[in-house]
Amino acid sequence: MKPQQLASQDITKLIVRVSMKDRTAFDLLYRATSAKLFGVCLRVLSDKSDAEEALQEIFVKIWMKADRFVVSELSPISWLVAVARNHAIDRIRARGERTAGIDHAIDIADERPDPEAQAVTGGEHDRLVSCLGELEADRAAVVRGAYLNGDSYAELAERFAVPLNTMRTWLRRSLMKLKECLER
Repeated sequence: MKPQQLASQDITKLIVRVSMKDRTAFDLLYRATSAKLFGVCLRVLSDKSDAEEALQEIFVKIWMKADRFVVSELSPISWLVAVARNHAIDRIRARGERTAGIDHAIDIADERPDPEAQAVTGGEHDRLVSCLGELEADRAAVVRGAYLNGDSYAELAERFAVPLNTMRTWLRRSLMKLKECLER
């Protein structure tokens, strides 16, 4: 089996092994996911050398923080993409630039369906859209802004004319509601 074709459960096992500082698992995880994560970095950062540097930093973070990964029904690729996306956005914020939309970054690295794409085609996307529909319109817009567009909490708080801590509360509660809905 080629590393790029690992099943979601296999990637989850690799992350768990990486949390125990298993170098072989780390190597396999890198080979299985680096192209996808590089695609995310490249789309967000729009610069190949910057994306390559960010990717190396991301894998250092994964090595150091793999123990924070929580095994769930959701795709482990989602966790890895979130780590990559957040790191790339942090690099841009450090430079003072605006992020590119994440919508296109997910599909850059590999045209073949990966475990995440298979989950989406299996109804996960429809469930997520349905659960977002259960949120109040402004809360759904906030979640989309933060997690799909890369908007910062401060930007969202300003756009919705609420204090920063209120925005954090909105996002935290909205994510809890989404989790509950997805677990039903």
